[in-house]
Amino acid sequence: MAKPRYSPRGRTVLITGAARGIGADAARRLASRGAHVSLVGLEPDQLARIARECGADTVWFECDVTDPASLDAAVAGTVERTGGIDVVVANAGIAAGDPVVAIDPAVFERVIEVNLLGAWRTIRAALPYVIERKGYLLPVASLAAVTPAFLGISAYSASKAGVEAFARTLSVELDPLGVDVGVAYFSWIATDMVAGGEEHPAFSFLRSRMRGPTGKTYPVSAAGAAIADGIERRARVVAAPGWVKAALLLRGVLGPLGERQFKREAAEALRVFEDARRGGQVESGAVGAGGHADAAAAGRPAAP
Repeated sequence: MAKPRYSPRGRTVLITGAARGIGADAARRLASRGAHVSLVGLEPDQLARIARECGADTVWFECDVTDPASLDAAVAGTVERTGGIDVVVANAGIAAGDPVVAIDPAVFERVIEVNLLGAWRTIRAALPYVIERKGYLLPVASLAAVTPAFLGISAYSASKAGVEAFARTLSVELDPLGVDVGVAYFSWIATDMVAGGEEHPAFSFLRSRMRGPTGKTYPVSAAGAAIADGIERRARVVAAPGWVKAALLLRGVLGPLGERQFKREAAEALRVFEDARRGGQVESGAVGAGGHADAAAAGRPAAP
């Protein structure tokens, strides 16, 4: 039997990575459905702008999800201003597009720190309030957690696979307490992170070899709408575009197929990367600290 609709009207939804991209789009949609939205992110001017677009009931907090004290302050401020927290969308994320043999260890670890530990810290800080209201948690993973063979996204894939595993365990633990936990999976979404990835020669080379729906970039609105609709269903799986749900069901088949495909391209992709590195076209660094998108990305540094 389908669960009754979980209307966002009057509920407080805390969203990390809310200054841009998917987080900002989801915030606007949820505000239009009557939610009190708490925007959490690194760019105060952007957060203030999105808050104005969302309406008078919206609050925002400059916050680094790798800093527990900063998160605690954002959560406490949200509760003080809105009365509690019903839903958390742990969306903040970054990516890096260098192969393991070349990536700066600090960049690799930063991706894990933001994407996986940031999701853990966000949810842990807000969890008592969500439990109190028998609410809903939505950590954002990625299609990269399912088919992680794309060259250069080892840190990103590892972090998102970790987010998925964390969420699935959390779902079991919190079920007796009346809290539902979903996982969001997105393909290529037209965000700043994907745009940054397209500047990377090896990334662009591999993307050009992808055919059909897996090679397309989809609008931010597809992911934002999926999040808003998923919250109303307290969904176990939130996905965009629609074919991603089928990919999840077929992950045992698609994973090995993707791995074989990219192995055929790996030697050439590594050559392209090395040529770009020697030519000064690639600057190792993480991309997308202000928000989240599902892509490997490099070629320009992250926001501080």
